[in-house]
Amino acid sequence: MKKLKPTERLSLNQITTEQWNLKEAVEGCAKANIPYISLWRHKIEEIGLKESSRLVRDVGLGVSSVCRGGMFPVDSDAAKERNFEDNLRAIEEAYELNADVLVLVCGAAVNKNIGDARKMIREGIERLVPYAKDAGVKLGIEPLHPMFAAERCAIVTLDEANTIAEQYDANNVGVIVDVYHVWWDPNLYKQIKRATGRILGYHVSDWLVPTPDMVKGRGMMGDGVIELMKIRQAVEEAGYMGPIEVEIFNEEIWKQDGHKVLAQMKERYAEYV
Repeated sequence: MKKLKPTERLSLNQITTEQWNLKEAVEGCAKANIPYISLWRHKIEEIGLKESSRLVRDVGLGVSSVCRGGMFPVDSDAAKERNFEDNLRAIEEAYELNADVLVLVCGAAVNKNIGDARKMIREGIERLVPYAKDAGVKLGIEPLHPMFAAERCAIVTLDEANTIAEQYDANNVGVIVDVYHVWWDPNLYKQIKRATGRILGYHVSDWLVPTPDMVKGRGMMGDGVIELMKIRQAVEEAGYMGPIEVEIFNEEIWKQDGHKVLAQMKERYAEYV
């Protein structure tokens, strides 16, 4: 009989159970003996930061990350200042929740100029770093799949993310390796090695064939084509031994009972990750 991996590093990325509010997700993790949770800011906002922090603390969960900051490219100075203030709030939320990492989804091209977008991303991170450093919160730059460049993130390769992160101390800025976004990259393993000591998060799901939806088409681990074990091994060889988040956007999964989703998530994590 195949020996399954232990799950002491498993984290529920809250978007996997989008059908649950924060209280339900926290209680679900506690019941399922899942030790970590990654919180989304729209879920925190529903009940407030202090209540969110209390709920997590009361059941003894670790917060692997807060999602998300970023979205730096904008089309006006006023929007830039609003974005900056929102990112400061995101840092405050991560600090209050005792999360080491704020995940940055950097933002997409504005006015069809992807070069300007990347410049604004670099400038936005530069401005944010001192505040995150003071709070003891690390900024995790997450490259997204190229299909999201026009809507969500102009940083589309781990190479790009590494290049930005390397401008800063590894204790302040690093990268997020999300298999859904990077599995296709022919330079993936070279870039994971390059990120040694700078990986702040590892997110898993699977790439379904055919892909049912660009955004909400991720699969449960084992249902798709991603070489999950191989990527995990590379990430660990690069020094990352932190929580492993299961992050799945999928409306069919959101329609299911959350407790059943967590049970399947644990089984698939143990077998395929």
